[in-house]
Amino acid sequence: MLTPLKDKSVLITGGTAGIGLGLARAFARAGARVAISGRSRDKLDAALARLRAEGLSAAGHVADVGRPEDVARLLSETARNGLDVLCCNAGVFPSAPLESMSAEEWDQVQHTNVRGNFLCVQAALPYLRQAEYGRVILTSSITGPVTGYAGWSHYGASKAAQLGFMRSAALELARDEITINAVLPGNVLTEGLRELGEDYLDKMAAAVPLRQLGSVDDIANAALFFASKEAGFITGQTLIVDGGQVLPESLDALAG
Repeated sequence: MLTPLKDKSVLITGGTAGIGLGLARAFARAGARVAISGRSRDKLDAALARLRAEGLSAAGHVADVGRPEDVARLLSETARNGLDVLCCNAGVFPSAPLESMSAEEWDQVQHTNVRGNFLCVQAALPYLRQAEYGRVILTSSITGPVTGYAGWSHYGASKAAQLGFMRSAALELARDEITINAVLPGNVLTEGLRELGEDYLDKMAAAVPLRQLGSVDDIANAALFFASKEAGFITGQTLIVDGGQVLPESLDALAG
């Protein structure tokens, strides 16, 4: 049994859909005071409405996590009454072949996925130091740190960079008893994946030993553990949540 998160203050970046909205839902159900951020006011309002329809509440803030001024405002608005948990979840994942990828496309991904993590963690430090126990949780991916996928060289590089940042940051944050860890999702069923059709989903599920896609709740459960008091002796670590997707050496290994 984990110590309850009731009344803990949690900020989730990129919380308007997919894994981010799943994190918001899980922390709200756990009794935490939840704030989410997103770049679109319309998407924020839609996400907050979905939570309200489930009897859950959260605050919403418009911010581009790659912009220092937005991040400073976001933290001042969400952490004025304290901050216990920062979930750096905001991320973009456009596809582009390496041969034709522009420098601007590369920079767009690093802007959000890497720079955004740095800016948010840096801005959150003064608030996390005041918490009973501060927690930072990164949403990374198996793509980049463990696997590769054609068309996602910029995305894979950003997700690997997150972990390099995390490991060095862990040494500095430990001085203030703040932990930082990362969840590495595999194929997770989100709104974006559903739009690709059942055939695509079936092919993705077939690559997973457990023969199913992960859910946003699977990722949220890992984040809840990292946020707990009981995870206080874990920092600078990764947890792959992928149904065993990274295990097979070949398709033959999945036969039978």
